[in-house]
Amino acid sequence: MAEGRFERVAVLGLGLLGGSVALAARERGAARTVVGTGRRREALDEAVRRGVIDATASVERAVDAADLVILATPVTAMADQLRRAAPHLRPGTIVTDVGSVKGVLAETLPGLLPPGVPYVGSHPMAGSHLRGVEHAEPDLFADAPCVVTASADTDPEAVERIAAFWSLLGARVVHREPGQHDAEVAWVSHVPHVLAFAFAKSLEAAPVAAGRLGGSGFRDFTRIAQSDSELWSDILVANAKSIAGPLREVAEELRRFAAELEAGDGDALERSIAQARAVLARTLAAGHGEANSDSEARSGGENLEIQAAQEAATPKGKKNE
Repeated sequence: MAEGRFERVAVLGLGLLGGSVALAARERGAARTVVGTGRRREALDEAVRRGVIDATASVERAVDAADLVILATPVTAMADQLRRAAPHLRPGTIVTDVGSVKGVLAETLPGLLPPGVPYVGSHPMAGSHLRGVEHAEPDLFADAPCVVTASADTDPEAVERIAAFWSLLGARVVHREPGQHDAEVAWVSHVPHVLAFAFAKSLEAAPVAAGRLGGSGFRDFTRIAQSDSELWSDILVANAKSIAGPLREVAEELRRFAAELEAGDGDALERSIAQARAVLARTLAAGHGEANSDSEARSGGENLEIQAAQEAATPKGKKNE
């Protein structure tokens, strides 16, 4: 297996993700020294005080002598960061990132690098609606999927080393081409955020006191609507082409539910809900299978799918016979 440990890691951007990568790399032995950069001096000082990083530096000095550089800024800022860093990168250094969109980065970043410095895309599927290095967690990536992307001409040894690095941080590594990543993550991350934002915005029309009645379901659904607006507007614009199709599919399902509600058709609604549970169970079971989770987890997903399918086929009032 490729070596996932690095001597000097430079993290360019010490927010929640960048800080968590730095902290996890130090605590799990994936880096001997971690140097960080960021826009806020007080945040950098706090990161050193908390032991998130060993030292702070400018972009140029942080990447000097680094054998791994991690871009952890917003996606739209990564190219500018790499332009600053590129003249100071030595052959053999690997550049990766934590961006939520991969296609645009795969098209742009490799061309900014000097010879002998490969780029391997990464997207740890972990995070929070919170922001800032003060919320960094060393276990943020534990058992979370991390997508590693590469093009046909990417150095395979560099891909293996980045995969090994994320494994050391506790993540479950999966491999995707950049375009495939963007299409899949649109469904499981970007569109859910759009729906949460849209619903939260629609609450302007809700009764003033309705928020007092919100329970765990309301909190679960709206948690991601508290995510950072600047960060997520950048992500959604960058992946707009992949998001458009899923949004149309969701809009069509909402139209069907609305029609069933207007018709007062309880049987149709019950079938639609049961079918939704079956599709969700099938999707979750497929994810468990790819991650090679234990058979009990897989059978749990399969059992839920069977139960939901049975409900979809069972006439109303016949469940307990």
